[in-house]
Amino acid sequence: MKELLRLDSLTKSFGTVAAVHSVSMSVLDGEFLTVLGPSGSGKTTILRMIAGFEQPTAGRILLDGEDIVDMPVNRRPFNTVFQDYALFPHMTVADNVGYGLKVRHAPRAEIARRVQEALESVDLAGYGARFPDQLSGGQRQRVALARSLILRPRILLLDEPLGALDLALRKKMQITLKEIQEKVRITFIHVTHDQEEALSISDRIAIISLGDLQQVAAPRDVYFRPRNLFVARFMGENNLVEGRLARREADTAWVRTPFGEVRSSTAGLDEQVPADGAVGLVVRPENILVIEGDAPADLNCLDAEVVREVFIGSEEKLIVRPIEHPAMEIMMKTHSSAGRDARAGEKIRIGWKPQNGWLIPAATEGGIRAAATDGGIPAAGARA
Repeated sequence: MKELLRLDSLTKSFGTVAAVHSVSMSVLDGEFLTVLGPSGSGKTTILRMIAGFEQPTAGRILLDGEDIVDMPVNRRPFNTVFQDYALFPHMTVADNVGYGLKVRHAPRAEIARRVQEALESVDLAGYGARFPDQLSGGQRQRVALARSLILRPRILLLDEPLGALDLALRKKMQITLKEIQEKVRITFIHVTHDQEEALSISDRIAIISLGDLQQVAAPRDVYFRPRNLFVARFMGENNLVEGRLARREADTAWVRTPFGEVRSSTAGLDEQVPADGAVGLVVRPENILVIEGDAPADLNCLDAEVVREVFIGSEEKLIVRPIEHPAMEIMMKTHSSAGRDARAGEKIRIGWKPQNGWLIPAATEGGIRAAATDGGIPAAGARA
């Protein structure tokens, strides 16, 4: 994919409050890019600057290499879909979808043809004569998409488009949204605070915290290979521990931790980290196993005591404490179908493969623990 849009040192301040700090990243032609972050992180401010609703304090927005910062909203080849749909209740679905073309004085025959194409693209063929109050929430959202797509934008901007839907419908619409994007082959820039939503539908995810860009990468990379502590904490539950680099050889690093020396992948390790340098070790709960019998030689192993078990349907969470460091807690996840019923106080052996450990710049919190997912407290005045 070639680069379509580039944000170059994009900055936005509201009075003395800096909402976006020198964000630079590219958007590829035809991709589904999600801008993800907690409330107050600046993600919607970024979207509004791209759309032209907010003027940057500094920086450039380059479309095909041309700076469009001073281009009026109505001249930018973008359309925006909002959370509240903004449909005209007194108009039929067809009239809502074709409204933009009507404003542009397109011929009636062309409007009718393109309305039909737009409705087919969102699987609403045959719904043109209905009114918005005769539709479900998911159908109204698809009408809003069709209304934007009919104008054939270069980029479709989506500001929390599924936020008003109930959980079951939201999950269904996540897949529908991705299918529509693949069908129409238009670049989508999608803003959300929902990590699962971002992981399930994005080609790439840009993670924002307090106006700063933390990482831009494919979903699997931001999940399994976080760039820093914030990303490791924000992207779902995690285990984090501070350690010291003992040595490294090829693709393996040995890390001294409070519960002993363990091996980890060096893939994310900065080459500048010296021997005995501080690092943070990240291990996903689902990558930690209960070891029955003899421990395989290729695992990091430690003895632990079960603190509690939490049944959550298809999964079970185990909270355990290392025997040699009982002040720590480690979270594990296992499939409920495994049939193992762990009890508080039970002694078990756990382990994980070295390649499932990921090293990040030195953590700021002591001890392994299940990471919080609130992403921290936003600065006063920062916008979502």
